[in-house]
Amino acid sequence: MLLAGFGSLLGAFVFPLWIGENAATYADDTAWIQTTFLASAVLGFYTIFKFKKRKNQFVLNRLGILVNFILLGFFVYQSLTISGEAAVSEKGIGLLMPVVSIAFLALANRAIKKDEALVKSADRLR
Repeated sequence: MLLAGFGSLLGAFVFPLWIGENAATYADDTAWIQTTFLASAVLGFYTIFKFKKRKNQFVLNRLGILVNFILLGFFVYQSLTISGEAAVSEKGIGLLMPVVSIAFLALANRAIKKDEALVKSADRLR
């Protein structure tokens, strides 16, 4: 979850989304893209501290995956419909940051499920 949060922060502030002829386009050029990246990062960092409530943590991770899928869907739509695409721009690494966040959140959910199963099996032994 920590790596997913850092990935979203890097996508929001460090890595370019598109690299054009004159300048690079970053997420902070569009307010709602930056807000979505930040929401994903805050959600990732917040769920780390919900370790006592694993079910809530699992649900919040799924919400983070949904936010990243929405962001990824917009990026795919934008890259397919941008005008003059062949001569104007190339894709930046910032477009892949939602994919990285989705992968890390899915791995975190798998670990949360294993922890929940371990706790349930220990409760059966009592």
